[in-house]
Amino acid sequence: MTKRLLYIALISVVTLLKLTAQESKNSATDTFEFVFLTDIHLQPEMNAPQGFQMAIDHVNQLKPDFVLTGGDLVFDAMRGNQSRCDTLFSLYKNMIKGFRMPVYHCLGNHDLFAIYDESPEKESHPDYKYGMFERYLGKTYYSFNHKGWHFIVLNSLDVTADKKYRGYFHQEQLSWLKQDLEMVDKSIPIVLVSHIPMINSRTQVTGGSGNSNVENAFEVFKMTEKYNLKLILQGHIHWKEYGFVNDRFHYITGGSIAGNGWKGRRHNTKEGFVRIKVTGDEFSWEYMDHGWEKERLRKANPVN
Repeated sequence: MTKRLLYIALISVVTLLKLTAQESKNSATDTFEFVFLTDIHLQPEMNAPQGFQMAIDHVNQLKPDFVLTGGDLVFDAMRGNQSRCDTLFSLYKNMIKGFRMPVYHCLGNHDLFAIYDESPEKESHPDYKYGMFERYLGKTYYSFNHKGWHFIVLNSLDVTADKKYRGYFHQEQLSWLKQDLEMVDKSIPIVLVSHIPMINSRTQVTGGSGNSNVENAFEVFKMTEKYNLKLILQGHIHWKEYGFVNDRFHYITGGSIAGNGWKGRRHNTKEGFVRIKVTGDEFSWEYMDHGWEKERLRKANPVN
C-alpha cells in the first residue's frame, strides 16, 4: 500500500470513529415516550372490548413511539378449547390494529394454550403452551433497539409436570439472552419486560402466596450485573409498584388494564397503564387511568 493510500485509509477510519462517537452522543440526548399496558384480559364478555378500546384511544392521544404489553393479553387460553381461544386471539389481534404506533407483545400465563387438565385439547396439539401465542403474535422472547435503548421482552412462563404454570426462565432462553447481551455495549440503557414479576413486595404486604415471582430471576440479574440495566417492567399481580434496588436498577409493576376481571379494582389499583418518558439515559413515569372505572360504574347505575 502506498503512503497516500495508507493516509486516506487512516483518514477514513478517523472519520468513521468521529461519526460513531457523534451518533452515540446524539442517542444519549434523545427524548421519546412509550407506554406499558399489562393484564388486558381481553374477552368478548364483561364489556372488555369497550374498556380496551378506551385504553387504545387514550394511548393514541398521547402519541408515544410504541406500546409494550406485559402479558395476559386474553382471558383465558389455559382452560380453553381451540375455537374459543382462536376467537380470543383474533379479537385481540384485530383490536390492536387501532393503535397508531408499533405494539410489542409479552406472553402471560392466561395466554398459554390448553395447559390445564380441564382443557379438552391435548399436549400433542400444535398450539399447546406457547404455540397459539406464536401463531398469532410471534416469538415469546426477543429484543429490539430504540433511540439508544435496548429492550428485551422475556418469556417468564413454564408448565409443571402436574400441568400448572410457574414463573421460570427456561435454559434455552437464558442462553439466547447471554448471546443477546454480548452484542450490547455495556453503557446502553436496558429495559427488561416480564409478565411474572422478577421482584415485588405483594406477598410481604398482603400475605398472599402463589406464582408471584420468577423462580430463577436471579440468573438474569447476575447475567446483567455488568450492564446498564435501567428498568424492569412487569405485570401479573394487578398491583402498582415502583422500586429502586441498591442504586442499580428500577422496577415498575404496571397495574392492569382489566382491573379485577373488568369488574372493578384489584388490590385497590385503578385500571390503567404506565406512561414512560425517556431523556438521554434517564426516565420518568406516571400511572394513567384510561377512564374505564367511571364508565363501568355509569353502566352499572344508568341515570333514568
